[in-house]
Amino acid sequence: MNELKQKQLDAYQMTLKKERDDLVLSYMPALKAMAFRLKTRLPAFIDANDLISIGATQMVKLSKTYDKEQNDNFWGYVKQRVYGSMLDYLRGLDTLSRGDRKLVKEIDAAINDYFNKFECEPDDAYLANLLSIEESKIRETRNLSDVCVALPLDEQFEILSDTNVENKIEKDELIEKISEVLKDFNEREQMIIQLYYYEELSLKEISDILEITESRISQIHKRLITKIRERLGF
Repeated sequence: MNELKQKQLDAYQMTLKKERDDLVLSYMPALKAMAFRLKTRLPAFIDANDLISIGATQMVKLSKTYDKEQNDNFWGYVKQRVYGSMLDYLRGLDTLSRGDRKLVKEIDAAINDYFNKFECEPDDAYLANLLSIEESKIRETRNLSDVCVALPLDEQFEILSDTNVENKIEKDELIEKISEVLKDFNEREQMIIQLYYYEELSLKEISDILEITESRISQIHKRLITKIRERLGF
């Protein structure tokens, strides 16, 4: 009898696992679409397949707690936590030291000056020569800065600030202050922030909507972040 019960239990567990696996597989297209959309906001060295793998692992984990009787849709149940797992992965890539933060500001200032003169961004070789830093370090720092930009606004300030932002200002208060600062920006600048962070559009998509070049959108975005950081004292 015990052997029969064990076989029944094994069969039930196999059936349950197959149902969960099938559920995850059925939403892989949605997961891939999310990963590739996030990828459009990230530097080239980030592999979309890594994002997909991170998301799939999270989906498998959540499939074990999903109750179709209480949740209408599996994707609706996992979507936010899957996206959060991808952001966690990106946070793990960030290794900006205090020196790196200073270099990010110097690079952004140099790019801004160059863009105002030539309406395009300088290459890494130009920045390396201007700042007397190895080109590989310029490239690494720009990559890390671009990863940071894909994170929510409040988290960017924690990463780029020399102080512990959470100790200096509560998160909710920080978000409120950011909103207040944005009110002083013109309509186009506010639209860029809205489309990038809240609608999660890529620079290319924003470029198509506003009919401005991607490089110009990128530069305006970086200037906005710098201005917000300066206004908040970070």
